[in-house]
Amino acid sequence: MRDMPGRPSRRGFLKGTAAGVAIASLAGSANAQAPRKEPPPPLDQYERVYFNEAEWAFVMAACDRLIPAGGNGPGAIDCRVPVFIDRQLAGDFGKAATWYMQGPFDPAANPTLGFQSPLTPAEIYRQAIPVFQDWCNQTHGDSFENLEAATQDAALTSLQKGEVGLAPELRDFFQFLLANTKEGYFADPSYGGNHDMQAWVYIGFPGARGAFTSWPGRENAQYPLGPVAINGDRA
Repeated sequence: MRDMPGRPSRRGFLKGTAAGVAIASLAGSANAQAPRKEPPPPLDQYERVYFNEAEWAFVMAACDRLIPAGGNGPGAIDCRVPVFIDRQLAGDFGKAATWYMQGPFDPAANPTLGFQSPLTPAEIYRQAIPVFQDWCNQTHGDSFENLEAATQDAALTSLQKGEVGLAPELRDFFQFLLANTKEGYFADPSYGGNHDMQAWVYIGFPGARGAFTSWPGRENAQYPLGPVAINGDRA
């Protein structure tokens, strides 16, 4: 998968905090004193900022198949990844606000030449989802979210391989969908996904801790502290 313009590297998700090792050692007492936050609303009650109802149903189902639940770790729905994607498409990423979008464009150019669509990511989602849903209805007899899990996987594979027949300006749709799902799974919770830092807990990632001065040389030892979000929340 080629990199999309304007997307940060893995390091771009995280910002260092000013907390040092001494402060990190107080995590237990800080957690005991911090008031418990109200849980977010269920996903079926979430107030969307970009997706309409039909788009939301598709993205919920697609994320659930790209990172399914049922294994040792949380799934995309557990981590509220669709919320992350909804917010991203309503923001600068969805608008391609920091991209050069003046053209000329050649959507049919070889993919190795990079992103060539005149459409923003938000426009690609909006135009590609109904095309893919029509294909699912014609090929599999129902909308994507109503198909069996194995059929959904097959449909997403066809989308990934370019077998759905999207217009050239929409051909990056699957690349965006997969990349945004991964980003929502592992990004800081302030962006809407990775709820309760579940993905970080699962992989043992410490989050935005400020210092690891006592840790070099212990590559095979398990890090003893849980992850910290950018805002200081601890899992």
